[in-house]
Amino acid sequence: MKYVLLVHGGAGAINRKMISSKRDAYLNGLESALRAGGRILEKGGSALDAVEKAVIDLENNPIFNAGKGSVLTHDGEVELDASIMEGKGRQAGAVCGLRNITNPISAARCVLQESEHVLLSAKGALRFANAMGFEQVTDGYFFTEERKAQLEKALKTDRVFLDHDSDEKHGTVGAVALDLEGNLAAATSTGGLTNKKWGRVGDSPLIGAGTWADNRSCAVSCTGYGEAFIRCLTAYEVGARILFGGSSLEKAGDAAIHQSIGELGATGGLIAVDRMGNYHMPFNSAGMFRGVLMKGREPEVRIF
Repeated sequence: MKYVLLVHGGAGAINRKMISSKRDAYLNGLESALRAGGRILEKGGSALDAVEKAVIDLENNPIFNAGKGSVLTHDGEVELDASIMEGKGRQAGAVCGLRNITNPISAARCVLQESEHVLLSAKGALRFANAMGFEQVTDGYFFTEERKAQLEKALKTDRVFLDHDSDEKHGTVGAVALDLEGNLAAATSTGGLTNKKWGRVGDSPLIGAGTWADNRSCAVSCTGYGEAFIRCLTAYEVGARILFGGSSLEKAGDAAIHQSIGELGATGGLIAVDRMGNYHMPFNSAGMFRGVLMKGREPEVRIF
């Protein structure tokens, strides 16, 4: 048996010149997440543990749009979305509109394990996290000067920015894994869109849209323009093409991104691994922060 771990840090109109000064920081952040999750898989740990650990590492890195360093809403606040799913029993947990919890992916896993529900939102999600013993931090923990400037620019033009299509490149994060027992898992976390309004929720916390895991097919985590991924149920589509259509992982992923999403005029990408350890990371944008770690090999990280 072999293990495989993939991570992503967002996909979009990434400009080589704009990110040149931070290129190493992005790549190092992806590699750090791969090594964090990889240590679990190397010891025979579960895919679920590995994807949670990898995403925690990315949430703690302010260069990405998840956890610390998340983008700001129209009201200058941080609202966090996350989901996690395991492929053996297709158990899942998710939170949306969560505030003041450092690692929303861990709150989502707690929903999976300790709640009879799948998705908890806003004040309810925070009440649940507090009841489960999660430490609550102040809003200031999440804020960065770059995010404040990003929001000010968006407010002047009354635009909503897909984070990785703005001047500063930060993106939704995610991880998928196959462990030594042959089990799959997926996790996704985000701060959403700069200047988002009215409690907007994207695809990241929605099982089937931004996250999917099924041992019969594959594990998927998406990134991009969330509204399109919701309309296409993109993460589930990849698995369904494999399970019901007999497609390969590569063909299923390409169809989901280049046909279904592309036909809506939207951009984005996904990372996916199947039950045989095949992996694919398609995107239809200029770039996608991504990386892979396999048993017996060093991490590989890329942007373009």
